[in-house]
Amino acid sequence: MRMSLGESMIVTLFGESHGPAVGALIEGMPPNIELDLEQLIDDMVSRRPGSGLASKRKETDDVEIMSGVHAGKTTGMPILLLIKNEDVRSKDYSFLPYQPRPGHVDHPINVKTEGAADLRGGGSFSARLTAGLVAASSISRKVIPDEWVVEATIGALGGKEGEDGIALAEQARKEGDSLGSRVDLVISGLPVGLGEPWFDGLEPALARALMAIPAARAVEFGRGVRAGEMRGSQHNDKWGKGMTLSEGADGALGGMASGAPIRVRITFKPPSGISLPQKTFNEISGVMEELAIKGRHDPVIAPRARPVVEAVARLVIADLAIRGGYIDE
Repeated sequence: MRMSLGESMIVTLFGESHGPAVGALIEGMPPNIELDLEQLIDDMVSRRPGSGLASKRKETDDVEIMSGVHAGKTTGMPILLLIKNEDVRSKDYSFLPYQPRPGHVDHPINVKTEGAADLRGGGSFSARLTAGLVAASSISRKVIPDEWVVEATIGALGGKEGEDGIALAEQARKEGDSLGSRVDLVISGLPVGLGEPWFDGLEPALARALMAIPAARAVEFGRGVRAGEMRGSQHNDKWGKGMTLSEGADGALGGMASGAPIRVRITFKPPSGISLPQKTFNEISGVMEELAIKGRHDPVIAPRARPVVEAVARLVIADLAIRGGYIDE
């Protein structure tokens, strides 16, 4: 099984949530890209657990650069990024695999691997592996020009914005439950034409990568599902003077950048790991039994998913730019 993103610049994730380490292998990174280690630290801090609405798992998320970098610059060779796991509690998952958690991948991957998978904390399917995505994206920041801006914000928690959403998430945490959420992404400054036709267009490439983020359940571009209620005369964006588009216009047409900002909304389901007791089948006893999960979990996804959304988008844009000849390899 492979866990790779990209074609010209390929990022492959590895590791398990409760294994020795997680990380990423970057292949196809252009040479002579300067590293910004302070930015790398900032990016990892923005994603890591241990504070706010995040899981109370304590991880420093220090990134060890094992290859592909010399004298502060990339060499053009594969870059191996290693992030050690330091705060695991595997005993919290002693009920696996015989009593799979509701909403988790425990049962499907156990069947697929004939019992070989490491299920602790979600194993290779855990959001813990997004640390590798954020690290890889941080290393690649200077691959794309500064004017290509990728910015994600927390859109809503439980359908509510701002302090109302935070209050809902805190209430869910106190009740041992979880909450759905949304991250809003804006990509601006891309050159007109960037992107490939059909399956490697901006929207298809971004959608595929964003939907791979754990707990993502919907990706909407531009007007999203509201477009299904509109007429063409309402939805069509007119080309103005200088071939500019009006505010809110689609940022990509035919898979290629139109010159307008690309606006994306990514909806995340409530985290499946909750301490509230739930009923699930126990393969040993042969009956439905109550299961109360003791692990440390996020009550809501968006706060920690925000930097991951940015990271994924940046990696997709960099890969498409290299493929399209907008960036020298």
